[in-house]
Amino acid sequence: MVEHAFLKGNHDSWYKYLYCSIVLFVCLGICIVGGAMFAKTSLVIFLVVVICLLSVFVSVFAKNSIQDVDYAEQAKRIHEKRNISLYCFHANESGYVTQTSAPYTGLNAGTFKDNTFSHYEKDYNTKDMMTFASVFAILFSSVTGILNGANMSGELKDPSKAIPKGTLYAVMFTFVAYLVEIILVAGSCDRCLLLNNYIFLQEINLWKPFVLIGIFAATLSAALGNLIGASRILQALANDHLFWFVLNPATITTQSGNPYVAVLISWFLAQLVLLVGSLNAIAPAASVFFLMSYASVNLACLALELASAPNFRPTFKYFTWYTCVLGMVGCFVMCFLISSVYTSAAIIVMLLLAIVLHFRSLPTQWGSISQALIFHQVRKYLLMLDQRKAHVKYWRPQILLMVANPRQCSELIHFINDIKKGGLYVIGHVKLGSLDSYSNDPVLEENPKWLGLIDYLKVKAFVEVTLANTISEGLQHLLRLSGMGGMKPNTVCFGFLDDSEPKDTLSVGNAVRRRRIFTLLESGKKESIDNLFMNIRREGDPRYLSSLEYVKLVSDSLKMQKNVCLCRHFDKLSKQSIVNSKKTLFIDVWPVNLFRPDTANYFDNTCLFMLQLACILTMVPGWKSKTRLRVFLCLNAQTDDTLQKQRKLDAFLQQLRIKASVKIVTWDHLVQHLPVMSGNGNDRLVLMEKFHPVPIEFISAINQMIVTYSSTTAVTFLYLPIPPADREGEETYLNSLTKLSDNLPPTVFVHGLHPVTSTTL
Repeated sequence: MVEHAFLKGNHDSWYKYLYCSIVLFVCLGICIVGGAMFAKTSLVIFLVVVICLLSVFVSVFAKNSIQDVDYAEQAKRIHEKRNISLYCFHANESGYVTQTSAPYTGLNAGTFKDNTFSHYEKDYNTKDMMTFASVFAILFSSVTGILNGANMSGELKDPSKAIPKGTLYAVMFTFVAYLVEIILVAGSCDRCLLLNNYIFLQEINLWKPFVLIGIFAATLSAALGNLIGASRILQALANDHLFWFVLNPATITTQSGNPYVAVLISWFLAQLVLLVGSLNAIAPAASVFFLMSYASVNLACLALELASAPNFRPTFKYFTWYTCVLGMVGCFVMCFLISSVYTSAAIIVMLLLAIVLHFRSLPTQWGSISQALIFHQVRKYLLMLDQRKAHVKYWRPQILLMVANPRQCSELIHFINDIKKGGLYVIGHVKLGSLDSYSNDPVLEENPKWLGLIDYLKVKAFVEVTLANTISEGLQHLLRLSGMGGMKPNTVCFGFLDDSEPKDTLSVGNAVRRRRIFTLLESGKKESIDNLFMNIRREGDPRYLSSLEYVKLVSDSLKMQKNVCLCRHFDKLSKQSIVNSKKTLFIDVWPVNLFRPDTANYFDNTCLFMLQLACILTMVPGWKSKTRLRVFLCLNAQTDDTLQKQRKLDAFLQQLRIKASVKIVTWDHLVQHLPVMSGNGNDRLVLMEKFHPVPIEFISAINQMIVTYSSTTAVTFLYLPIPPADREGEETYLNSLTKLSDNLPPTVFVHGLHPVTSTTL
C-alpha cells in the first residue's frame, strides 16, 4: 500500500491564497491597461516560456544519468516546507518493498518501455486515485486557450487572418512542445520519480530556476488569456442585453474601447474561485466548461455547413461536416468522462439560457444560425409539399385576412389566429398607388410596421403588403401570390363594411396579449405602435372602399375559388371576458341560407365549412373550456317531421365527429308568405347558394329570431350566399347582410366552395 503523510495548516492555505491574489492582481493591472499591453506581455511571456522549455530539452541530453542520488531524501528536503514525506513502493510476489532511490537514467530505451503503458497511482498531494479522466481534466485546463484569439476579435487589426493563423500555429506549437517533452521525460525518468515528485524537472535542469520561471510564466499566460477573454465575452453579453440591465455596467469602456468594468467583474469572480484552494478541484469544472464551449463552436460550424449558407466559406481546407461531428462528439464524451455531474449541470444551464433567449427574441448583430437552418429545412419540405397529394382528411384552414387599418380590427386578427388551427395565416394589406409615382418601393417601408404589429399582437402570421391602383387589383395579387408551393391561402376573410363608427381597439389596450408570463423577459421598454399606423376613420370621413367595390371583392374571391368569410361586430369580442366568464357561452351555427328558407334540408359545402370552423374554435384553449357548439335546425312544424330530422342531423354530426347540441327552431310564421324555389336536382342546389332578394320585413324578423337566441352567444356563424352579378343586386345584397346581422354578437358570414371534412375514418 501507499501511505503519505500530508499535514497542512490553515495559515499555509492563506499564504497560498495571498500569493494567488497577488498574481491575479498583476493580471488585472495588465488587462486594465488594455489589449495592446496584453499583447506585449504575452509576447514577453512566450519568449520566456520558449527559453525555459529549450533548457529542459537541452538538460535531458546534457545530463545522461543520476544513479547514486538518494532522491527520496532530496524530494523530502524540497517539500519539507509542506511537511511532505515521500516513499516509493514497488510490489513483488512477496509483498511491498520500499525503494528509497528514484533514479534519473537519461535517455534509455528500457526506461521508455517501462513508462509506455499507464499505471495510475494515488496523487501524493490529494490522496485521490488518479484516472485517465482526472489527468485529462488537469492537463486540458492547463493547455486550453484555443478561443483566446476569437474572444479578442474586436481588438485585432485583421481578425479573419489573425484568428485562424494564430490559433493553428498556437495549437501546433503547443502540441509539438508537449509531445517532445513527453517523449524525453518518458525515456529518461523512472516511473517512481514521475509518481512521487511533480517538479522533478527542476533537479534535472542545468539551472534549476528555469523550471520555476517557466511554470510561473506559462500559468501567468493562461491566467491573462482567460481573464481578458472572459471580460470580452462579458462585454458582448452586456452589449446584446441578454441578461436585461444586470450586466449594463460591463458596457462601460475607456476612450480607447477597453471594457475595464468587465475586466473588474471577471477579476472579482476569479478571486472568488481562488477560495477553492486547489487546482485539482477547480480543473474538472473548468475543463467541462471549456469543452462545452468547444462543442458549441463545432455545433455552430456543423449547422452552418448543413444550412449551406453561401457566406460560410472556411479557409481551413481540411474542414468538413464530419470533422465538426467528431469534434463535438469527442468534447461531449470527454465531458462525461471528466465529471457527469458537472456536465449534466452545464447542459441544464445551457438549455435554460437557450429557452430564455428564445422567448426574448432580441435583435442582435450576430445573426441566428437557427434562421439559416430553418430556411434550409423549410425550403426542402416546401418542395416536398405537393398540392396534388392533398386530401380532405388532412384539410386545414389557410387564411388570408385583408386588413385596411389594424387599429380597428385587432380582435379580429386574434380571432382568425384562433381558427387557423395550425394552418397558414397571412395578414394582407393593399396600399393604393402606382410604383411610377414613387422613387422607391413604398411597400419596403410598410413591411417593418406590419412585422412590428405581428410581434406586438403575438399572433402566428405572415405579412403580405402589395401596391395596386385599386383594392380589387391588390386582392388579386395577394390571392395569387401569397404563400408558397402547397401552402397557399384557401380562404379569404374581410371585415364588414357598414356605417358604424370604427373603434380603436389597438391603442386602448383591448387586444389580448398572449403569453403574458414572457413579457417580463423583454428589455423593459413598453412596445409602442402609436406612430406606426394612421388614425382610424372618423364619422363623416370618406371611405377608401365603396359598397359596390366591397361586394366585388367577395365575388372576385369566389371566382378565384377561395372560401370567403365576412366578419362583423368583432370590436365587441373580448376573449379575456370569455375566459373569465362564469357561465357557459355558445358558438352558434345557422347552417341554412336564410335568404332561401326552403333550402333548409340541404347540407352543402358551405354548411360543412361553417361547422368545421366552429368546431375548430371549440378546440382552441380559452374557447374550449368556456364555450359549447350549438347547431340550429330550422323547420316548418306543419310539414316537417321534427324528430326524424333532428335524429338525422345528430347522426350526421356524430359521423363528422363534431360534438354539438341541436337546437330546433320553427319558423312557419316567417316563411309561409315567401315564394317557393322551383327546380330540382343540381339546379336547385346551385340556386340554393345564390342570393335571393327577400322583403326587408322578413330579414328583420329573421334577425329578431336570431337575437332571441343570442343572449349567451360568443360568436355566430351565418350562411353567406353568392353575390348577384348586377349592380342593383349588389347594393341590395350588402344591405340585406347588414340588416340580417344588426344587433348580433360577433358574426361570421361564411361561404365554402370545397369539401373540408370527411365521414371516412
